[in-house]
Amino acid sequence: MGFEDLLKQRLPAVLRFAAALTGDRASAEDVVQEVLIRVHQRWDKIGRLDQPEMYIRKMIVNEFLSSRRKLRRLVPSGRGSEVDGRVTSDHAARHADRDELLGELAKLPRRQRAVLVLRYYEELPDAAIAEILGCAPGTVRSSASRALATLRIEMRWPQLAAALPEEGKS
Repeated sequence: MGFEDLLKQRLPAVLRFAAALTGDRASAEDVVQEVLIRVHQRWDKIGRLDQPEMYIRKMIVNEFLSSRRKLRRLVPSGRGSEVDGRVTSDHAARHADRDELLGELAKLPRRQRAVLVLRYYEELPDAAIAEILGCAPGTVRSSASRALATLRIEMRWPQLAAALPEEGKS
């Protein structure tokens, strides 16, 4: 598969992954652009790998974790409407919930956020996450545990905190 073919087939998925990791579309596009420039320059080597897309995703994670990038914080844009003390499940409320969760994710340290995105968005096992981040599987598990505990403490809406996975599951 050539570089252009990979982009045609997988660029939207790679951009969605980067957006989940960075927290916003513009930052995701910046990170992906930086990475794809380097990938294109080294395509002769990268293209021969068994899973070039996984290598590209690893490069995206490394670029995101890089100290050269400033952490951008998202501000939740809304709360949703309440009826009888409970949040309704209308379209606006779902977006507000999503914004709230993204805002709380943005407050996590980058490595913890990367672990959660790789585990729950990409659905990768701990061993694959450890390989991407260059650490031990135990480090992945402890980072995920700390991140989830922080999210449970910080989340203001009980139904959002309840939607987070329990520690030790996965």
